[in-house]
Amino acid sequence: MTARDAYEIAFRRLFDEQFVSLFRYLDRLSGDPELAGDLAQEAFVRLYRRGEIPDDPRAWLAAVASNLFWDERRRARRHEQLLARQPPDLTLSAAPPAPDAEVIAGEQRAQVRSVMERLSPRDRQMLLLRHEGFSYREIAQALGIPETSVGTMLVRATAAFRAAFTERDRAPE
Repeated sequence: MTARDAYEIAFRRLFDEQFVSLFRYLDRLSGDPELAGDLAQEAFVRLYRRGEIPDDPRAWLAAVASNLFWDERRRARRHEQLLARQPPDLTLSAAPPAPDAEVIAGEQRAQVRSVMERLSPRDRQMLLLRHEGFSYREIAQALGIPETSVGTMLVRATAAFRAAFTERDRAPE
């Protein structure tokens, strides 16, 4: 039997023994059975990808699942805050927007996309993640960079965007 086979057997046994307990914990924590199932499953997926059973697998799974739960709560709260902060002109109204407003908005989106394509992939990702409401810590984790570098890198990415946008305005058509 290979080490991988032994891991597979240990993982399956741990899953059979602990999934229901982890699910119940998350269900009580969240009050949402669907979310609890998704988070418990994700915790086990992360354990599987880890490739080895930790010394205290039950505590490890609970810690990972708890972190996943709190991350989900923060994401949902950010989403709600972003929706609440929408400018009044973006809310639904009885009258549809004027046709020329849609054309202008489409042109502006195309201009921004064009400028974003000129940026380095990392600058583009940083700006898009921040615009989506990700924290510095989340950006750092997503891009695999030190959290202490995120602020400086965002300033540089913003400056690069502004420069590319200004350059686009100056370029002859």
